[in-house]
Amino acid sequence: MTRTFIALEMNAVLQSHLSGFIHQVAPVLPGMKWVNPQGIHLTLAFLGELDDEQLADVSAAAQETAWQASSFTYHLTRPGIFGPPRQPRVLWMGIEENSGSLVQVHRFLQQQLSQRNFSLDTRPFSPHLTLARGKMPLTPQEYASLQKLLARPQPSAQTYPATYLHVMKSELTSTGAHYTELQKYSFK
Repeated sequence: MTRTFIALEMNAVLQSHLSGFIHQVAPVLPGMKWVNPQGIHLTLAFLGELDDEQLADVSAAAQETAWQASSFTYHLTRPGIFGPPRQPRVLWMGIEENSGSLVQVHRFLQQQLSQRNFSLDTRPFSPHLTLARGKMPLTPQEYASLQKLLARPQPSAQTYPATYLHVMKSELTSTGAHYTELQKYSFK
């Protein structure tokens, strides 16, 4: 069984930008568990544990989606959280793509997976990059730092390319998740 998801991987320039952001912010939010910037990705579908036959179906869905989509660019918006402000589960950086291509890729991928009988997340699509996870309530100092962080303006107007759809394997370890690319499909 393979723990599987489909994602857009981030290029080296964006990883470097996010690494700098994390190194700047992590000292004021020490209670958060920060991700490795090299593993940051935009999850389009998390599928869980799959056998080889299911993995082949997922790869076919990803390939069909990539063939139907054109490459596009996106930019970062601002940080946000999932969960209550005093005990956030996730600290993330938002992504925006103005042409609608990202939403179309997500929608088409969901259709392809649904046709292959995969159960999918029914929550609205909220494109984001997970930067840190939290389990404990924030200290008053951390809470104040988080509020300042969330009020910051958009970090950059720089755009980044999305040219491939990736089928990824996720292995959970005591040091965090490790990701391995299983398949990569180029957008047209």
